[in-house]
Amino acid sequence: MNRLTTSQGGFDLARFPEHPRDPFRAWDAADEYLLRQLEGIDGAEPVDLSGAVVVVGDRWGALTTVLAGNRPVQITDSYLAQRATLANLARNGDDPDTVRLLSAGDTPPERIDVLLVRVPKSLALLEDQLHRLAPAVHAGTVVIGTGMVKEIHTSTLKLFERIIGPTRTSLAVKKARLIFCTPDPALARTPSPWPHRYDLPEGIGAVSGRTVVNHAGIFCAERLDIGTRFFLNHLPERSGRDRIVDLGCGNGVVGTSAALANPEATVTFIDESYLAVASAEATFRANLGTDAVADFLVGDGMADVPPGSVDLVLNNPPFHSHQATTDATARTMFHGARTALRQGGELWVVGNRHLGYHTQLRRTFGNCTTVAGDPKFVVLRAVKR
Repeated sequence: MNRLTTSQGGFDLARFPEHPRDPFRAWDAADEYLLRQLEGIDGAEPVDLSGAVVVVGDRWGALTTVLAGNRPVQITDSYLAQRATLANLARNGDDPDTVRLLSAGDTPPERIDVLLVRVPKSLALLEDQLHRLAPAVHAGTVVIGTGMVKEIHTSTLKLFERIIGPTRTSLAVKKARLIFCTPDPALARTPSPWPHRYDLPEGIGAVSGRTVVNHAGIFCAERLDIGTRFFLNHLPERSGRDRIVDLGCGNGVVGTSAALANPEATVTFIDESYLAVASAEATFRANLGTDAVADFLVGDGMADVPPGSVDLVLNNPPFHSHQATTDATARTMFHGARTALRQGGELWVVGNRHLGYHTQLRRTFGNCTTVAGDPKFVVLRAVKR
């Protein structure tokens, strides 16, 4: 936990889940730059926050916590960001009811007077968010985006310009930059292109030639990524009434493949992204029908899965948290999988060879075998003894 100091006071903030050895803060220079802009810097007038304030993409709730007195609406695609926000509000003595939490797929407020956008890593997610928010923005709305310099590109500015209105940027401060956008109510907009559908290639097992549905922001939303393709070619062949979890499901193609290969199995799709779980459900329904049985869960890994209740976990863990490279998410997933698996249950993992997941799996499970590998990827199997 670290303390963020602003003109409004000091705030104790942490990411979620909170790890004592986590070297990363719950905010960065881009958040600080935006907060100073709202307060009025370099002689500029402070931003009037008395109207309807919407904070989009607040990564760990720092912006929302500092602005809690203005009763903002927070919109995020991240379950963990929502949990971090609630924890940080409580940590600083704020009533969680002062903030309205919405997911990226929820209907946004009808009117927005101040729109604050933390630029996401995914340009597609930004595009979808701006399309969803544009009808609520009016000529007097203050629109400010923020991000680190490496996160803001010409394509980022063009999106604001095309969907909201004329756009300019600030000077860089501590490698952070602000985006100022003036809403143009007369702007003609094309409809959002999301969600996106495509057909899978042949030669990848049970899902060959099947349809995939991707909402914005999902990894490799316009094509099958090579790591997942490798995994699909080496999934375990099983039968019977297995309980299977597609952990970190993304668009759900791995869990859908498992369901197609074993119709007696029950598959649970889990991700911390609301749009990922929506994509997984759409992919599953497109290929198995509306009456097929499956569970779709937005959550913190396996935290909400009963211990000893699962036969097989399929996992392609992320190794980035926004711009930072970390194995913390993979470690959490592996530990959660071990708890959820019954005795004899298996965790199958695909990952880049250089990440060395076999070491962590041996620590967690006491065993790990290599199922398949090529120069870039490896599929690993660990069994709960």
